Amino acid sequence: MKISRVEEMRWMDRHATESLRIPAGILMENAGQGAAAVLAGERGLKGKKYVILCGIGNNGGDGFVVARKILSNGGIPKVYILGDPGRFQGAAKTNLDMLSPLSLEVKRLETVADADLGLVIRHADGVVDAIFGTGLDREVGGLHREVIELVNQASKWVLSLDIPSGVNGDTGEIMGAAIQADCTVTFGLPKIGNILYPGYEKCGKLYVTHISFPPVMYNHERLKVQTNDYLPLPVRGRDVHKGGMGDVLFIAGAATYLGAPYFSAMALLKAGGGYARLATPASVVPIIAGQGREIVFVPLRETKAGAVSADNFDVLMELSAKVDMVVIGPGLSLDPQTQDLVRKLVPAIMKPVLIDGDGITAVAGDPALIHGRSLPTLLTPHTGEMARITGQPVAEIQRRRIDILQAACASWGAFMVLKGAHSLIGCPDGQVFINMTGNPGMATAGSGDVLAGAIAAMVGMGMPWPEAIRKGVYLHGVAGDLAARQQGEDGITAKDILDCLPLALKEDRFSGGRGLGEGIEICP
Repeated sequence: MKISRVEEMRWMDRHATESLRIPAGILMENAGQGAAAVLAGERGLKGKKYVILCGIGNNGGDGFVVARKILSNGGIPKVYILGDPGRFQGAAKTNLDMLSPLSLEVKRLETVADADLGLVIRHADGVVDAIFGTGLDREVGGLHREVIELVNQASKWVLSLDIPSGVNGDTGEIMGAAIQADCTVTFGLPKIGNILYPGYEKCGKLYVTHISFPPVMYNHERLKVQTNDYLPLPVRGRDVHKGGMGDVLFIAGAATYLGAPYFSAMALLKAGGGYARLATPASVVPIIAGQGREIVFVPLRETKAGAVSADNFDVLMELSAKVDMVVIGPGLSLDPQTQDLVRKLVPAIMKPVLIDGDGITAVAGDPALIHGRSLPTLLTPHTGEMARITGQPVAEIQRRRIDILQAACASWGAFMVLKGAHSLIGCPDGQVFINMTGNPGMATAGSGDVLAGAIAAMVGMGMPWPEAIRKGVYLHGVAGDLAARQQGEDGITAKDILDCLPLALKEDRFSGGRGLGEGIEICP
């Protein structure tokens, strides 16, 4: 599903009204109708008391429609307007005027105390949040903040319209204070703030209603961001052999990093890949081989510190020419010789390359090492590594994840997976896919190494870029979810995720993606 920026949604609204001649009042009516339908399905309307909190703007207008729908279905709405009702314009004013002859209560709220709002909310069956829309770009203060905090303290069931009030629609930031919703109905398309943390967590169960936008609009090519939706796995032929399922070289490991090379190479095999070659320091081989007997080892010369030495260049170049793909970086260490070797290998290898961990540190200062490559390159940074790649502070990356990822992919000419809660898959052409599988328990050492192997396995199965990247990230998250289902999120290890990869493949083939990951429901 496509995800829009706030300005992109404004364009869609303008296009609908000006080019498709859909009146703004119809769009608002449909938005309110969709929200009321969710309210009816989740909590019921007949005989139920709801408090509708409306700001001065179109979000408030949507709230007026919901109030009218509640009333028409036998419910008891009370509407509170936060601001001067004389400021409403257009469709929002029309819908406010429609309430005047109806038997429902509409009040202007000037202070929290004068309307005894807290008592009213405590005696209600739920709250409809129509205070701010998605365009909020300033800190919430004054009466609006008091109301938001009062609603949160009341612990009543809350439906937010478009986005929980106080969440930035373009980033998911909390602008000082934000409603904690149980359900959110977003209009037209989900906004970035609905999907990225911490905004996503404020939404509760997320619905979308297209409000009469035709598919040509909500699938428009100018919308570059979308969810990482289900992709089917390639059919595994009955006469297939290991060489036909991917032959991947892993350049990984050091005397002080034994887990990373094991997890990345074994993940290839656990996720359906055929042949995992692990090039690692000779002293490390016997230790890893005790656990990974299925791995084919390539012992390398090493430095005094037990890292891969620079004089392995020719051996690795010769070996890389025989495989389908190279993964470089997991647990390689920051040894100066090893870092220099990575910088020599990356532009020279004439195969698709995935760069992870310490490999990212080696190339981070020189995008030319990547940009000159003729075959696909993927970097899989966490936020700290992304800071080294882009020179941006971690806090800024957290705030503007999508914008910074798009710029980095374009300037490096590479695919990137920005790891984290709802990992982002970026492409050189500006497309970004937001992954919805996975859970907080996956924030554990070695999880990213498993991801590298899972992506390589998808390439080995024959999936094209970027579909292989998307599928690897998706399945890695499913494996983490299965591990959490088995034993809870607390205490999940990389081995747990690794061991759940075969089950993730099985579930994926059996379910066709149904029930895997966190979905967005379409309003009926």
